[in-house]
Amino acid sequence: MLYLASDHGGFKLKEKIKKFLKKNEFTFVDLGTNNEESTSYVEFAKKLCKKVLESEENRGILICKSGIGMSIVANRFKGIRAGLCKSIKDSKLCRNHNDCNVLVLSGKTKFYKKMVNNFLNEGFDGGRHEIRIKSIDEE
Repeated sequence: MLYLASDHGGFKLKEKIKKFLKKNEFTFVDLGTNNEESTSYVEFAKKLCKKVLESEENRGILICKSGIGMSIVANRFKGIRAGLCKSIKDSKLCRNHNDCNVLVLSGKTKFYKKMVNNFLNEGFDGGRHEIRIKSIDEE
């Protein structure tokens, strides 16, 4: 399942992404926020990460004004690999090299359609990258 969440700074972009996903027949769950009223990014990042961790097939998209706050919170969860992507290339590499299960965007992102498409359709390259991914959670 694909989960979406934003704070007030990412709300408008989340609504655009929802339209894009519906048009392209992707199934998703919107975890909020539901308006531009000020709210905490922490609450929504935590909610999404818990959902993503329920199954290895799950993925998430988080959006806040800069993307930084959402990234910080998401990457505190063991098993979450959240990539803050600022370019189309970043959104491809986050999947190919890092097997990201959460895409993080700034609410000001312009090329969101291509970035979301890359995140949902690119695969993980494995190999040397898999060794690195496995070492992240090692103590």
